[in-house]
Amino acid sequence: MKHRFRSRSFVALGILLAILSPLLLIFYTFLYNPPCNEPSSHMLSPMVVKLSNSTETVNYPTNISHIKFVLVGCTKTWLTRRPYTEAWWRPNQTRGNIFMDSPPPKEFLPWPKTSPPFQLNTDATKLPVYPKLANPIEARIFRSVLDSFSLGDNQGVRWFVMADDDTVFFIDNLVQVLAKYDHTKQYYVGMHSESVISNFLFAFDMAYGGAGYALSYSLVEQLAPLMNDCLERYPFMHTSDHLTSSCLFDLGVALTLERGIHQIDLLGDISGMISAHPQVPIVTLHHFDNIDPIFPNRNRTEAVKHLMKAAEIDQSRLAQQTICYDKPMNWSVSVSWGYSVHIYESIIPRSILKKPLETFKPWKNGPPPLYMFNTRLLTNDACHTPHVFFMEYIRKLNGNSVVLTTYRRKARRRLQPCFVPGNYSADNILRVRVFSNATVRKEAGKIDCCNVLHMADMNVMNIKLRNCRKGEIIA
Repeated sequence: MKHRFRSRSFVALGILLAILSPLLLIFYTFLYNPPCNEPSSHMLSPMVVKLSNSTETVNYPTNISHIKFVLVGCTKTWLTRRPYTEAWWRPNQTRGNIFMDSPPPKEFLPWPKTSPPFQLNTDATKLPVYPKLANPIEARIFRSVLDSFSLGDNQGVRWFVMADDDTVFFIDNLVQVLAKYDHTKQYYVGMHSESVISNFLFAFDMAYGGAGYALSYSLVEQLAPLMNDCLERYPFMHTSDHLTSSCLFDLGVALTLERGIHQIDLLGDISGMISAHPQVPIVTLHHFDNIDPIFPNRNRTEAVKHLMKAAEIDQSRLAQQTICYDKPMNWSVSVSWGYSVHIYESIIPRSILKKPLETFKPWKNGPPPLYMFNTRLLTNDACHTPHVFFMEYIRKLNGNSVVLTTYRRKARRRLQPCFVPGNYSADNILRVRVFSNATVRKEAGKIDCCNVLHMADMNVMNIKLRNCRKGEIIA
């Protein structure tokens, strides 16, 4: 019966998607690509590609100076999205440009040094294939890598990183991730969507540009002269991401997945996802205008800036989940460093707590499966519903050798305590203080453990992060 039910479910899913695919494709394109101006006469003429070799060797690790950002925006949305970009952009350190569809209006001038340097995209309307394009606006976005490469300021560049103007980067983690790869070889590094339907409509092996993706210098050097040919080959494609991936596949280059890169094809409250982030460095977040503010009692811009306070101290631990237990109280504690703490009034194994709570909603309803990862459904069971705390402030202690992050209760659960023999209510806990080592970066993929320390008072819980002991069971 179970197998029959599953087969019927997948048949129903297939029929529904076949009917809805054209509509969803159009909806998706306009939902996640807000209307920019059509290419204007102010744009530059088509360029000649300047092959400017990057002469860097691989004798020393990749650093921030080796990364060139190719950010894409439009003047209609820049006013609201600029704060997201400026939250992570580091003037005089980061390099690259924000490519726009038209010259900035007077209210944007003088162009601030806190933003990436402005650059106008070249004119795609003069290409012979332009009248045939299914979505002409996407040609501008697609060719932004070509525009960036053709500027010629590529000395020392190892990676071109493509993203939207509402993508938030955690640069230290980005550098750490890209340093694993040899930029002299051809790499296409990114991540697919969290949404099954999104991947079904486009591709499961395509990097999403809003999440951000990286192309090695040697790959861009080969790709740039061929991009207009790709448009000729694929005029029917609706998105720049699909165009890019198809062109790269034709060059024999496959997508290298990095799970810390996040498209966020979700709606509503994504705190459940961030609070159970996989044990990989968090590299990007996206689509902030389509989700709730990631911290309570703050607007979207304030929430992003608040998260960046923790990112400025220790990106290696940011949003990394650490789980420990207060056995005398029969509590489970899940720490998402720099973001949140969850306290459960029961002992729950890590194998369960590492699955995100489904606080969010899919960007489009449909039959399951909705997501590319396992989730836990919300429940009114007091033993499995957490007390939720969000980061309030962060500071260094003991001569900058220790980091203290403090988390404040979001709200009361409005549930009775978990009625299991030996359990205690956590209703009295108002704040959680987490102590971590400020001198040692967390190793990517390595699980940390923690201890619940003696409480300073009845309303505060103290937690110390530590290395796990050999063979330690987190349950």
